[in-house]
Amino acid sequence: MSSDKPVRTIDARSLRALAHPLRVRILESLRRDGPATSTRLAREFGENTGTVSWHLRHLAEHGFIEEDAERGTKRERWWRAIDDRQVLHTEQLRKDPTAREAVDVYLQELIQQHFQRVTAYLSQAWPDEWERSGTISNWDDLRLTPDRLKQLNAELMAVIDTYYPSADEPPAPGSLPVSIQIQAFPRRERKD
Repeated sequence: MSSDKPVRTIDARSLRALAHPLRVRILESLRRDGPATSTRLAREFGENTGTVSWHLRHLAEHGFIEEDAERGTKRERWWRAIDDRQVLHTEQLRKDPTAREAVDVYLQELIQQHFQRVTAYLSQAWPDEWERSGTISNWDDLRLTPDRLKQLNAELMAVIDTYYPSADEPPAPGSLPVSIQIQAFPRRERKD
């Protein structure tokens, strides 16, 4: 997702199409692990193939995924995520009563997936070099204005962008996919 990818702002209509727990999981799987068939995704999620196929077509209809014709056959359709950067402006969508529920469903499912990734990481044994490299960090003592929080988030995103390889650069030997989760939001102070 380097900065040279096209940016798609998710509108209310697209968000309502995406805001289903299984569709969110399907899209995340295709982004994270690459192209797949409905059969493989059905196994991954414990669903029947017909249900997964219906959700795949729905995601394709709204431009989140596309058929991977180079891999497919007449009997087996492969699907891949559209290679873009998606932006969701929750502050605008939450003001739209028809989109607010979709925002909540989508974000709740993403947060569940993020939690499951951290839990899976913690439950697995890793070689020492990987154990020393990962981090789960928390800072609750920063005091920022909305503008400074926005600036912090933009700077963090810019740093991460520098680690994306170019399209023609092969992965470095010994590299593994890495999950980076940034959660930067205000919290309510306890009033005594």
